[in-house]
Amino acid sequence: MKPDFLKEKKVIITAAITGGIHGKWANPSLPISAEEQAQAAIECYEAGASIVHIHVRAEDGQNTPDLKYYNKTIKLIGEMCPIIRQIGNGIGARVVEQHFTTKSGKKRMTTEIVQPSLEERLNLLNIEPEPEMHTINAGSFEFRTPYGGSLFKNPQDFNRKYLKRCKKKGFGIEIEVYDVSHVSNVLEFVETGLLEPPLHFSIVLGIKGGAPATMENLLHMVNQIPEGSTWQVVTVGKYNLRTTVAAMCMGANIRTGLEDTIYYRKGELAQSNAQLVKRMARVAKEIGREIATVDETKKYLGLN
Repeated sequence: MKPDFLKEKKVIITAAITGGIHGKWANPSLPISAEEQAQAAIECYEAGASIVHIHVRAEDGQNTPDLKYYNKTIKLIGEMCPIIRQIGNGIGARVVEQHFTTKSGKKRMTTEIVQPSLEERLNLLNIEPEPEMHTINAGSFEFRTPYGGSLFKNPQDFNRKYLKRCKKKGFGIEIEVYDVSHVSNVLEFVETGLLEPPLHFSIVLGIKGGAPATMENLLHMVNQIPEGSTWQVVTVGKYNLRTTVAAMCMGANIRTGLEDTIYYRKGELAQSNAQLVKRMARVAKEIGREIATVDETKKYLGLN
């Protein structure tokens, strides 16, 4: 698919409000509880977002596969606004601290990243009330964080099973690709009819273990996805703002939020998810891209 600097199609804004690793210690504005997430969702909707990307947390602030937290969050968001609710299929890892004493008597601590099981991730398809969208992660890789690394398993058989169930239930799909080989994995699903256009991609760059955040990698990966697809770039931290703006100028949609960056600018914590959404909506309008409504987004993505 070729980038289009003159694209006039309205831009879809996704707000990734919480994420799968960091907590309030990183930014006190990060929404954790169902009530906080629902409030963040309606504020982002009012700021221009038509999709909210969701991970949930238990009382300890850690990511959880427990559906009671998903059910409550999805229900509250749906009661407050019509924003499209999108479930992050990866759920998010738990950071497990291990304390021990050395032979010399010194106290030490290590951290371990624990990923949810594939069975727990499949269980996301049983959330009630049902959300409008789910994501898939199109390939396995070693996910590395400041707390340690772990294998993020996304085998083809698992994704095939997940997609079949999503198709049966009528859920929309966002495809997250972390490297060019992941695009090839997706094309296999298209060839077999398991995925049908229009396809909606997140090109994820700058995650350790995946493709680095460079313009060369972005252009190469965009060129691999099928014509007629919609896409957005997902980068974290220092890469987030500039790559998002660059991609939007190339015809892409937008994803922003405290999952991807806890800062508004260097050294200044973001005050809210809505603050980040408002900025991207403002930039989009400045370059001549109007913001898509929820109904327009459903039409563009082929949602029922």
